[in-house]
Parts: sequence; structure tokens; C-alpha cells
Amino acid sequence: MRALFMVFLLFLSLPSLADAQIQLYQAAGWPQQRAHFNDALSAAQARYRSSLPPAVYEALVNNSNQRFAPLAIDQRAQQSLRQNLVDPQPALQFFQSELGRKIIAAELLATRKDQLARYADGLPRIEASATRRLLIRHLAQALPAKEAGAEVSLALAGVAADSLSQMLPGLFGGDSAQTLLNTQRQRLMEQIGADLDNTLLHVYRDLSDPELDEFVGFAQSAQGQAYYQAALAAIRAGLAVGQSSANLAPPPQGI
Repeated sequence: MRALFMVFLLFLSLPSLADAQIQLYQAAGWPQQRAHFNDALSAAQARYRSSLPPAVYEALVNNSNQRFAPLAIDQRAQQSLRQNLVDPQPALQFFQSELGRKIIAAELLATRKDQLARYADGLPRIEASATRRLLIRHLAQALPAKEAGAEVSLALAGVAADSLSQMLPGLFGGDSAQTLLNTQRQRLMEQIGADLDNTLLHVYRDLSDPELDEFVGFAQSAQGQAYYQAALAAIRAGLAVGQSSANLAPPPQGI
């Protein structure tokens, strides 16, 4: 009887946990960031139009539209987040706070297509006090920002490689594709990391020093680290980095 009662309690708790995961997904701005990614994808497709043979361009567009369908991204990312974040409540509480909402608003502004176009040639150099620069350095060490940026770039580049592989079977066969992916990932992280402090100074420019200090505290905490590591895994899963389009299962129905 006791075992039956525990199982009953477990099933009662599952809907609330699922609701918390979905609330966190919304509160942390994932749907909006996914929409911003799709805007960037459309811009990338437009740039390739004039430089690729029509057959290759058509394959690239078809592959990218399949791989990066909004529902498919959301479902893969949410599934990964559920698997890798046992307790979503601490992160949910933080991102639903006034400071958390301010942080998400700053991040969403930074990835809007008009902002990306405005700073396509680079961000302005931000002047800051020694205290603020120290806080930003701590934040840069706590957030997987360069890793996440590399995954987004690799996802976009991977579609082009996937399309070429379909046109020329065996072009990236064996272990060569994964080796190339890992090499590119490291190089991208080094490039992003070289200017990461200035990037974060720009993105979080409207946060006061006390707010920035509180943000650093969350990001460095065990709960914050658990969220951000799960978020990085969810980005990789959502964008299907390193996966061939041929191996992607059709997105499941429902979330």
C-alpha cells in the first residue's frame, strides 16, 4: 500500500514539474530567441542564393527548413532541458523576478535582427569602471556564452555541409565530419572569447552594478550552473548540431 501511495504521489507531481519546465522555457525567452534564430537563418539563406548553384541552394533551403522548423526546435530543446535540469524551480524563480525579466529583455534586444544588422561590423568599445569590468569577467566565466555562440554558428554551417553531402555522397564520411566540427567549435569559441567581455558589457549595459552583482551570484551558484549547462545542451539539441538531416526523426506531436 505504501508503494502504491508513493507512485500515486509521483504521478501527481509530474504535471507540476512539466508545467515548471514549460514556464521556465517561456520565462527565459527561449521562444523569442528561437524566432530570432529563424530570422538569422532567413538572412543566411538569402546570402547563399547568389553564390550557390540552384540545385545546391534548393537542397540547403529544404534541409534548413526541415531541421530548423520552429516546432521541431522547441520540442528538441524542451526535451533536452527536461532531461538535463532536474529542478527548474530556482531558475524559474530567478527569471520571473524583476531582475530576471530585465536580463532576458536585454538578451532578446541584443539578438533582434535590427540590432544584429546595426552591429554587423562589430560592437562599440564600452568604457566601464574596474569594478564593473571585474563583475563582467566573473559573468563571462560563469555563463557558457562562447560555447552557445559556437553552437549557433555550427548549426548554420552544418546545413551547408549537409546539403553538399547530399549532392556529393561520401564528401564528409567517416570521422572526418566530427573532427571538422570539433575543430570549428574550438576556433569559434576562441574567436568569441577574445571579445566576450566587451560583448557582455554591451548586452547588459542597462544593468546597474548591484544588479550585475546579483546576476553573477545566480550564474555562479549551483542552481545557476545547473540551468546554464542544461541550457547549453538544449541549444545543441534544439539546433541538432552535428546531426545529419537524414538521421533526424520527425518531430513528435505535442510537447
